[in-house]
Amino acid sequence: MKTIGISISMALLALTIGCGNTAEGVKEDTEVAAEKTAEAASATADAMGGALETASVKAAIIADERVGASDINVDTDEATKTVTLNGAVRTEEQKRIAGEIAASKAAGYSIVNNLAVRP
Repeated sequence: MKTIGISISMALLALTIGCGNTAEGVKEDTEVAAEKTAEAASATADAMGGALETASVKAAIIADERVGASDINVDTDEATKTVTLNGAVRTEEQKRIAGEIAASKAAGYSIVNNLAVRP
């Protein structure tokens, strides 16, 4: 009878220790998952911020009748806070205006105006 009692006590002790280790493991796994979720959320926010800047700049360029926007591509790099204009316009003035529009809509971003002038 004593042997059964000792065996049960040992089993309970092992179970208690195992549960403690399992609980600690779950806690650690939860912390790692929370960190990864925060990192993913931050990356998503960066991507969304860049997409919003791109859309804002492109919409403003399209709305401005002084600039022929059909051949203008707007790219935004959220990590470097850079908006790049690629494509072509008909005049130097249109290139300048497109750059000014981008700068006004993407405050805090550097503007790279790679627009080619093709009359």
